[in-house]
Order: sequence, then structure tokens, then C-alpha cells
Amino acid sequence: MRGEEEITYDIQDYDYELPEELIALEPSEHRDESRLLVLHRSTGGMEHTVFKEVVRYFRPGDLLVLNDTKVVPARLYGQKETGGRVELLLLDPFISPEIAKERGYECLVKTSKPLKPGMVIKLLEPIKGNPTNQEVIVQLSMEGRVRIKLPNTTWNIMELLEKYGEVPLPPYIRRSKIPGLYDRDRYQTVYARHPGAIAAPTAGFHFTEEILDRLKQLGVRVVFVTLHVGYGTFEPMKVEDVREHKMHSEWCEVSEDTARSVEETKRLGGRVIAVGTTVVRVLEGIVSQCKSFPYQGFCDCYIVPGYEFKIVDAMITNFHLPKSTLVLLVSAFAGRKLILTAYREAIARRYKFYSYGDAMFII
Repeated sequence: MRGEEEITYDIQDYDYELPEELIALEPSEHRDESRLLVLHRSTGGMEHTVFKEVVRYFRPGDLLVLNDTKVVPARLYGQKETGGRVELLLLDPFISPEIAKERGYECLVKTSKPLKPGMVIKLLEPIKGNPTNQEVIVQLSMEGRVRIKLPNTTWNIMELLEKYGEVPLPPYIRRSKIPGLYDRDRYQTVYARHPGAIAAPTAGFHFTEEILDRLKQLGVRVVFVTLHVGYGTFEPMKVEDVREHKMHSEWCEVSEDTARSVEETKRLGGRVIAVGTTVVRVLEGIVSQCKSFPYQGFCDCYIVPGYEFKIVDAMITNFHLPKSTLVLLVSAFAGRKLILTAYREAIARRYKFYSYGDAMFII
């Protein structure tokens, strides 16, 4: 289907209309009961089922690749000495304590007046909003970006976030109740194990331990990569020609076992099935190019229509924001016209969209 259409790089061609009521504000009651649209690239055919039936579309010899990053409660609220309120979103909680001690943690900030270097901010309790005894110190980098440092050397950043932080739900999840313990569980995959992301690899939300066990029993091998999803996944594109966009970099890690499993699967004619766009970017941007593993470093792989996929044979993904890098990636994989047709079909059938929404399996 992809070869039959002319490739366009105009961002407006990757737009679509979504009724606001189809933006999922809550996850499905059970992870595997979300809906699943199965899209066949070769024919354009579509099937509609529920996610617990996804195992039917796998076969022995397939390789399932998952992103095992763990979302941290990276949003903090604080109070300046003057009484003014501050909202901080940590962008790099995964950096080492040694680096953080020297340069601090980079933040996005919401406040009525700009923060000044050396300013002390008292953190607030996440529920009651009362000032605590825990403080952070503001500094500015040479680029003018806000960073914070921990003056109390007995704390580490993960302890601080776990105690005072809030789950950084995407900005399009607008609801009256604030993120709580429920979101700490559900805005997370069941296999998350490496803390550092400030946004979730949402395609993995639908998997349960039972589904993973059934896949293994079928003869599907399951391996992991780690990519700490950053704020850039929500940033709107500000270019008309998508080729001019600069992709944000995110920290990733790939083990020797995962790289070897990918190579072996391709050699034996099995399918490499990526769960989420983050896994696609790691496989195509790192695994297909790096010659030595294990790998630790940044990934800034940016995929637009016209890209020739080297590793990924099938993809499980959610429904993405219009005019986003994620829509560009799935359009590169399945073709823009087919993706937009599938999205129109999903809208007509009242699928739920975005992070807490339903899933698509592109095969």
C-alpha cells in the first residue's frame, strides 16, 4: 500500500479531526480489555477486536520488543520565599548523581514571575499543598534553562520524587481529579523496571503478565530495550516541512542479548514486532546501525514518510495526536492514506485516542 502513494512532507497533510470526547481521560477498567484495530499493510484490510485477542496474530519465531522504562512522578510543586507558587517538571531525572551534583536537573517551569539563580523553593505536599522542610535551589544554565539542585545531600532525586512528586500526565488529559496513586499504577506498563521516563511508552499499557506468558508459550521470544521517554513526545511540531523538524534526544540502552535476538530473528525469517514508537526508534536508529553492544547513549532517530525500515516488521501502537512526529512515524510504516483511513474508521467506531486510549496492531 505504501508504494502506491506520493510522499508528502507538508505537515498539514498529517492532520485529522478528532471529537474531543474520544480523548481517553481514564484507562480501560482492565488493561487487556481495551479495543484493538488490526491493520493489514499489504491489503489495507482492518479487523476489530479486543486486546486480549492479540495473541492470535502472533506466530512461533516472532520476536516481541518492549520498552521497559519506568515513569517517575516528575512533576513537583513548590513555594518561593515570597509565597508565589511554582510548578516544576524534571526533564532528566535519569542522569547520574555525579552529573546532577555538578549541573543540576533541568526543568520546565510554570510560575507568575521568572525564577532567579540562587532562589530557594520549598516543596509542597502533593495532596494538601502544605510547605515541607525539603528545598531545592534554582540555577540557570548558560542557555538560560532552569535547573535545580538538592541542597540536602542525604536525599537522592528518586526518593524526592516518590515522596513529593506527581505523575506527569499528558496535557490533553484534562479532568477534575488530580493524578494520584491510581495513575502511578496505570500510567505505567506491567514490565516497567528502569526509572527515568517522564512520559509513558503507552502502547505497552495493554499488556498483562498473562498475555506475555501466553506469547512465550506460543514460541514468541520477548526482549526489552530501555528508552526514557521525554517531554518532546508532547511538543507540537512548529515547521511546515516535516523534514526541517529536529527530533529530541532521549537516553536509551540496548543489551547484547536484545541485539543478538533481533539479528537471529531476522536471519531465521521471523518477525520483529515493536511495541510502541519508542521501540521502533531504538531498533531503527540504534540497533540497525550500532556495531557493538551493549549500547548506552542518546537516541534522536526521526522517521518520516519515505524511510525504508530495516528491522521492524510489525508494530503495536496507540492512536496519536494529529501533526505529530508519532503520526509521521506510523505513516512512514503503513502509508499516510492508509493510516488516516484507519483513524477515520476508529473515530467512526468510537475508539478512544491517545495515551489512555485503544490500540492498533499494524501487520
